[in-house]
Amino acid sequence: MDRFLLAGLGAGVSDRSLADDRAVVCAFLRCSGRRVWEVEAGDVDAWLAGLRERGLARSTVYDRANTLARFYEFVMARYQGEVHERTGWVVVQPVDEFNRPRHTGYGTPRIPPSAVEVEGLFEGWRHSVAGVRKYLPAVRNYVAASLWRRVGLRLNESVMLDVGDWRPDLGPFGKLHVRFGKGSAGRGPRARLVPGIHGVDALVTWWLQEVRPQFGDGAGPSAPMFPSERHGGQGRLVRVGGQTLRTALAGAVGEFLPAWSGRLSPHVLRHFCASSLYGQGVDLKAVQELLGHQWLGTTTRYVHVRAEHVETAWVRANARVAGRLGLDGAR
Repeated sequence: MDRFLLAGLGAGVSDRSLADDRAVVCAFLRCSGRRVWEVEAGDVDAWLAGLRERGLARSTVYDRANTLARFYEFVMARYQGEVHERTGWVVVQPVDEFNRPRHTGYGTPRIPPSAVEVEGLFEGWRHSVAGVRKYLPAVRNYVAASLWRRVGLRLNESVMLDVGDWRPDLGPFGKLHVRFGKGSAGRGPRARLVPGIHGVDALVTWWLQEVRPQFGDGAGPSAPMFPSERHGGQGRLVRVGGQTLRTALAGAVGEFLPAWSGRLSPHVLRHFCASSLYGQGVDLKAVQELLGHQWLGTTTRYVHVRAEHVETAWVRANARVAGRLGLDGAR
């Protein structure tokens, strides 16, 4: 176990993630009552069934199974020969294709609303801002949500933006320096540059020049782009909380898109962004880079195309073939 954790430390895994990994593996071994090299797939079957009976979230069961699988991959790769020499046992991978939880089977797919529905939501939200009592936080909430919709930022990524993270000098649209992008396996944040496409350049410029200064504190480069109304030490503003932005979106959805109340989250808007850009012809690889996904397969799960997508692609392909052959139509 110590060697497994040391390898993770060398790979840059955070202390918290390593502690969680250790707790999972030790809990499983205590439950099985076996030594590491004696464990079989049936032991994992019983353990996973027990986790489900306890009512643990599906994502939690999935994560714990993956942690156990990684531990056994490590043991087999590093110490299979030594274990066999000392004990006579051959270590097997007890998390196999039959008992490994499948992430895609969990929960309800995050299929976003249509473009017409999202446009109606944000149009109604934008018009309502002018008449609210707390104008500044209302505009802040709208602008932050617009980043989820337009360029697929995560909730925490938008919360952690600083004023200086907007770089209008980079590229034809300017870029947002997302410094706290989601990492993997506890390796910390993965930064990326997000271009100010889809009207984000004009929106962020207006926000920083016309609205953000009204919050006070000078709005230096290290000041939060989306501040709370509260002040911290020495009169400086603190960041708005993620729950505040989430609640604001829920309120707007309840008022302007009630059919999606309780279902339209910041992450669903991220799915909407991916789907709408792909539907407009943006290359899937470009969508992957925009969202900050490490693997293209992850991006494909974010793209939800309409039912006529295959038919439309077929018609376009047929038209290209007909054009090359000089025909009036497909035959």
